[in-house]
Amino acid sequence: MATLADLMNMDLEKEGVTKIIAEYVWIGGHKLDLRSKARTLEGPVTDPSKLPDWNYDGSSTGQAPGDDSEVILKPQAIYRDPFRKGANILVMCDTYTPGGEPLPTNHRFAAAEVLEKVKEHVPWFGIEQEYTLYQAGTNWPLGWPKGGYPGPQGPYYCGVGADKAWGREIVNAHYKACLYAGINISGINGEVMPGQWEYQVGPCVGIDSGDQLWMSRYLLERVTEMADVVLTLDPKPIPGDWNGAGCHTNYSTKEMREKGGMAAIEEAISKLAIKHVEHIECYGEGNERRLTGKHETASMESFSWGVANRGASIRVGRDTAQKGYGYFEDRRPASNMDPYIVTAKIAETTILFDPKDHPLPKSSDKPLSHVPAPHL
Repeated sequence: MATLADLMNMDLEKEGVTKIIAEYVWIGGHKLDLRSKARTLEGPVTDPSKLPDWNYDGSSTGQAPGDDSEVILKPQAIYRDPFRKGANILVMCDTYTPGGEPLPTNHRFAAAEVLEKVKEHVPWFGIEQEYTLYQAGTNWPLGWPKGGYPGPQGPYYCGVGADKAWGREIVNAHYKACLYAGINISGINGEVMPGQWEYQVGPCVGIDSGDQLWMSRYLLERVTEMADVVLTLDPKPIPGDWNGAGCHTNYSTKEMREKGGMAAIEEAISKLAIKHVEHIECYGEGNERRLTGKHETASMESFSWGVANRGASIRVGRDTAQKGYGYFEDRRPASNMDPYIVTAKIAETTILFDPKDHPLPKSSDKPLSHVPAPHL
């Protein structure tokens, strides 16, 4: 007799089943949480435009009123399904009214418009997603004594050992799931606060960055669900002298990556300085608890940049400064930021914004601060 595990792990293709399962994934209305449901398709599909639209009840997620609650799901990107495997797929969707209007929570739609306008500049994004693992049934990090604290920060960043790294099996399972799915995940590491980890997605071009980061978050939710561990993207999960969680966004354009690109980098940074307040407002909920000027952050009250300086708003890598071209890192976004909003905002400010038409507001009359690189 077949067991539950046998049925779950059944290879349908080997059993002669030609139909496949497509898991539609979308961003709901409850603080931009992820939702998904599955449907059967007649056979393999590799082009999202060949997939049917679908719908769901938006009243249950706060996205549509009960008297007209239907929300339309439009497929935008396809990934291999590491859970069902075979020809089965994961489908990243965005959300619309039955009349075809994007929902207010559909930030992908506006981001795609901006990133289409700047596509000749070939914007690359590399996003560093930090996150914290909680013990199930608590709001307390994995590995910490319940209601107590581990030793102070210091040995945990990229740490090794049972007393320094908690959750590595989850992290590695997610790493492989992303690679299988086709996510351009470029690495993982343990973070400064114990129970906290990071992975990096990129480089990705344009709207693909937001799609891939959201799908990587979905995979992480699924892996932690299987491990009975809770994922949080709170930017400051533990108050006090514990590092918060960010989503540092590395960025470059074609001009920045070419010889002499440092001039384009510095011009982009000067534009970001003018738009600092606007960026902070859309860089994640609760970010004020993290951007205090302590624990490897710049204060959200001011803007600064520096070479190899992790306490600045914008960090230019030492290698980029030495070569005179490359990329820079915006260290302000919080771990719970929406990558569609952040990538579009950075591209819009650095490429489409003309400072001549928008003088520096009086509230930001402080000169652009350049933080010198620390001695290594």
